[in-house]
Amino acid sequence: MARARRRHAEADGGEAPPEVVEPAHPPAEGTTGRYLVVFREEADDRAIRGALASHGGVHDVANTLEVAGGALEASQADDADAVVFDKLGVAVVTADPQQVNALAAAGEATSSILFVEPERIMYAYSDLPFGAGAGSGGPLSADYLRGFRDAADALLRRLTGAEGPGELGLGAEAAAFADSGQATWGLLATKVVASRFSGRRVRVAVLDTGFDLQHPDFVGRTVVSQSFVAGQPVQDGHGHGTHCIGTALGPQRPPSGPRYGCAFGGDVYAGKVLSNQGSGADAGILAGINWAVTNQCRVISMSLGAPVEPGEAFSQVYETVARRSLAAGTLIVAAAGNESRRNAGIIKPVGRPANCPSILAVGAVDSSLRIADFSNRRINPGGGDVDLVGPGVDVLSSWPMPRRYNTISGTSMATPHVAGIAALWSEANGNAAGAALWQLLVRSARRLSLPSVDVGAGLVQAP
Repeated sequence: MARARRRHAEADGGEAPPEVVEPAHPPAEGTTGRYLVVFREEADDRAIRGALASHGGVHDVANTLEVAGGALEASQADDADAVVFDKLGVAVVTADPQQVNALAAAGEATSSILFVEPERIMYAYSDLPFGAGAGSGGPLSADYLRGFRDAADALLRRLTGAEGPGELGLGAEAAAFADSGQATWGLLATKVVASRFSGRRVRVAVLDTGFDLQHPDFVGRTVVSQSFVAGQPVQDGHGHGTHCIGTALGPQRPPSGPRYGCAFGGDVYAGKVLSNQGSGADAGILAGINWAVTNQCRVISMSLGAPVEPGEAFSQVYETVARRSLAAGTLIVAAAGNESRRNAGIIKPVGRPANCPSILAVGAVDSSLRIADFSNRRINPGGGDVDLVGPGVDVLSSWPMPRRYNTISGTSMATPHVAGIAALWSEANGNAAGAALWQLLVRSARRLSLPSVDVGAGLVQAP
């Protein structure tokens, strides 16, 4: 069979290998040319291999069941025509259109196959300030300039008490939080500093751009790491992943500056599923989820996603994966997305995969507990809810050396607050997991005088 391998350049910054044969038709924008195939929960390795072979003519299959820790090396995955993630019951398949049609048709008949979707590319959810990324330079981006404008507008309103356009003025709280010598404003607003829990021995997987494994603030901590990006080690060449890990799991007493991490006693599982350029395909993200579930992580934090259009349905693949993960005791927490520009009257729906009903979607608020200008909302029916909000504007956390710390904004920054606090709730409630952990987070949230379509149950709170 002629292999129609995905383009690596867009997803991970590398060159496509010379043996690549491009598909007959270029993949649609935002997709890779490969496909995700979901199997019935009861299907075992033999049934999955049989279905791929008989319906799609796919015979070269690798299964994470065959490797310790549930983590195939990225190169192993790229060498197979199909990679099966055993804990999820999902395969990523390289196939031509005829094979894909046959697999999709099998999902409509009596088969081990449930459904097929195109593989997509997802991105880190934050707009980095100028000069923040590794090796960055050049002109200021449009996103950065919009962020600067929005921050200036917000500051002006805060100082003058004037209301801004759109819905930014709704639900203003009486007092604003601020970073102190003790802790960041986000830890104060969520009552992390007052909590007697540390997330001790709770495993939290952060699936992102990796981690600075030499960061001095994490010396002596349990860190398990794995890269799912071909040709790139776990070491974070972007910064986003290190920042998110810091917020979720940073130390109780950093060597310098205020405390910025929620679950300082938790075990760090750093999965690199996004490249040093901040993007990655579904295959790597699903591989990271499979790895986290295999390693019995209580929480998965994913500050990544892709935009969806009004009326667009959620991914059946990620919804199935999330339901199966919950049943296995792993809660997936994901960023709602940053596509909105509320100051300009633009509000976008919760992005993929956070729009799945079985993934806890996190929006962002600022230090005055107003909805962040960029934070998405529930627009699409049948999914796409915002479940909670977390601190997401001007958030200080760890950053790859030599910078060490950085302050950035995004629903990406709100998400690890929720993930770290989930670890605190798990410890506080007998290692609570899955749906029970979800309920603890939602029931304990601080109610806000803002629309539930924007903030869900409210601001996450520590036990």
